[in-house]
Amino acid sequence: MTAPPCPAVPDHTAGLVTDADAFAALAPAWGRLYERCATATPFQHHAWLHSWWRSYGGPGRLRVLVVRSGDELVGAAPLMLVRRPLPALVPLGGAISDYGDVLLDDADDGRAANALADALWDAARTALVDFREVRPGGAVERVYDRWRGPRRTVRDSLCLELPAVPLPELAARLPAKRAQRVRAQLRRHTSLGVVRHVAGPDEAAPALHRMLELHRLQWRERKVTAEHTLPRFREHLVRAVPDLVRSGNAVVTEFRIGADVVAVDLTLRSRSLTGGYLYGAHPRLRESRADVAVLLLDACSEQATRAGGADGGGTLSLLRGSEPYKMHWRPEPVANQRLLMARRRTAPLLSAALCAGAARLWGGEVLRRWREQPSG
Repeated sequence: MTAPPCPAVPDHTAGLVTDADAFAALAPAWGRLYERCATATPFQHHAWLHSWWRSYGGPGRLRVLVVRSGDELVGAAPLMLVRRPLPALVPLGGAISDYGDVLLDDADDGRAANALADALWDAARTALVDFREVRPGGAVERVYDRWRGPRRTVRDSLCLELPAVPLPELAARLPAKRAQRVRAQLRRHTSLGVVRHVAGPDEAAPALHRMLELHRLQWRERKVTAEHTLPRFREHLVRAVPDLVRSGNAVVTEFRIGADVVAVDLTLRSRSLTGGYLYGAHPRLRESRADVAVLLLDACSEQATRAGGADGGGTLSLLRGSEPYKMHWRPEPVANQRLLMARRRTAPLLSAALCAGAARLWGGEVLRRWREQPSG
């Protein structure tokens, strides 16, 4: 008698992780997938996301979607469920992360993206799917293209990008007088005796403590991002960054004059992108007529060049915001995207999100014009 055939085992299976310990256990497989996803930014690294969850996550909210081919992870969407202002699935990482995205294997022929889109459809149920701060070309666009329900793409934050080349080449893009000032600043830093020390994984935590203290000093009596002063932010960085340094996805650089640490910079990097995330500089640096922006960009551009490899390429991102000091370098403005996806029953949530976003933009424009009005 012939035995009945065994049921076929699907080659791509999706799962949902809601337990923080199970999310932690994904680290090795997540790391392998991260290396196989060319569009991944440092904010999709497991060390960053898991640490963020420990500092900022809420009980019962974790929703991490994973897709496996056999035993190997080929897709992942790090999400959580929020209730306000609307019920929504949103990426882990929150406001302190400059880019949100999913991970998909570069070798995927569409099956992993299909499985991730189906899993996201099932997980959404009565919630909107709201991917903020997606860099153009992000992996989640492949999921968005396969979405079966209502969807919309709108503009999100502006990021500024430069080519990943050494500082002298960046200076060559500037007007002659400005380029001359950059070269003079580099000589000034040498005359001051500024030397760099790149912290190893075991040195990263104390260097980050020094960075945050210097950050507090440089912004004393001026408006500062409040989150950067909170213990949970400090704990997140000190927990996440040493692992990022170990994997080559972060560089912590101390700038020293003699025995004194006068500045510390945290640069995050991936295969395609390097970005200066946060720094702290002692006021004495500016008092000595050092240009801190040149000092930091010199180090960051060197790291970006190394990350690009022998063939070059890649991007040196100045991350979100169009502050005047960034514009001096003639960067290319690149707008992040917000990808909104709904099921038929949650289409009203999508409409509400679009209306709220439009109202914020309108309010911001009104405020900007009011501030630009002549006094009197």
